[in-house]
Amino acid sequence: QVQLVESGGGLVQAGGSLRLSCAASGRTFSSYAMGWFRQAPGKEREFVATVSWSGGDTYYADSVKGRFTISRDNAKNTVYLQMNSLKPEDTAIYYCAAGTLWVVVPNEYDYWGQGTQVTVSS
Repeated sequence: QVQLVESGGGLVQAGGSLRLSCAASGRTFSSYAMGWFRQAPGKEREFVATVSWSGGDTYYADSVKGRFTISRDNAKNTVYLQMNSLKPEDTAIYYCAAGTLWVVVPNEYDYWGQGTQVTVSS
């Protein structure tokens, strides 16, 4: 069982930055690939970024590539999402997720956090 708690969301102006954190419980954090997803009002949950078990491999949605960076610290059981050059269309609830497979499909992730709101004003 893994419990995930996100933090770091908030209100920021377009062009600004935020760093989201996701703290995981348990001693098997390094056994899970980690992903960030987001869901805007009236839209389906969409993939944002994922990092492999060791942190050596990352993959991003085209909409955030070059602006967002995912990383993890297995010693701290934490995954991060650094978000730069934020746009109003990045406004959403951001969720972190843990899964045994390194994939982009939400349904393949086993554990989810409660989400943190990110609002980007124009």
